[in-house]
Amino acid sequence: MKLRIQHRTTYQYSEKVTFGPHRMLLRPREGHDIQIEQSVLEVSPAHRIDWIRDVYGNSIAVAHFTERASQLMVYSDLILHHFETNPFDFQIEPEAVHYPFAYDEETSLELAALIQPAYQDDAECVRKWLGQFWLPGQTIDTLALLQQINSHIHHTCQYQIRHEPGVQSPSRTLDSNRGSCRDFATLFIEACRCLGLGARFVSGYILSGGAGASTHAWAEVYLPGGGWKGFDPTMGLLTISQHVPVAVSRHPESASPISGSFTGPVSAFQGVQVSVQVEALASTV
Repeated sequence: MKLRIQHRTTYQYSEKVTFGPHRMLLRPREGHDIQIEQSVLEVSPAHRIDWIRDVYGNSIAVAHFTERASQLMVYSDLILHHFETNPFDFQIEPEAVHYPFAYDEETSLELAALIQPAYQDDAECVRKWLGQFWLPGQTIDTLALLQQINSHIHHTCQYQIRHEPGVQSPSRTLDSNRGSCRDFATLFIEACRCLGLGARFVSGYILSGGAGASTHAWAEVYLPGGGWKGFDPTMGLLTISQHVPVAVSRHPESASPISGSFTGPVSAFQGVQVSVQVEALASTV
């Protein structure tokens, strides 16, 4: 599948301010399944960009601004090929086909931070909620268990667009039965971690049609033999070629598309406008 992704963000101020460094997580994670054909990144005001890779291998553009301005604009225009189409085209190692299972020693060391719940105060609440899917002493198909949790969040929680930054705690999502895609992904991730599974947050894009969309969020779980597999509790599905991952992290706060600061009166900030469009193109590959 060939996709074009356009993402424009504009911050408006009532007077000129000084911008600190801004980190931009806008370039998809390339690999055997995703190849970028064309990439354009436009930023204003005047700046210098450094490209770095963080501890997760995310590609980050860091903008250092050289002039003051009353507007900051970031525009990304990408054309890419996504080759993975069958989300079930993988094999789990025999010892991990059924849950509970244990990672081998080396894998456990590598995944240690991603197995530990990020919301420690909510861990007991999440474990109680998990009782409807699995209880200690039971044996269950691992993939079926994960799909049940994924599907349950999709069917029982009401999706809502939240413009405020950050994520809800898992307990708040469970209490309200509503949230954004990042809230649902966070609940799923914490559920997996309470089961002793390595899980991480993913931010990216999804092909859903139309302009005025936003970035999307889902989860990945590490399954021996299958590697990192994506689960989208907002859609109730395993991720497919319409999902384009940009950044992965232990905590959602580290995966914001754009983050930075400015120096000037707080009242100078007038707002931000975000426009995202993802469209399928005719493929020549």
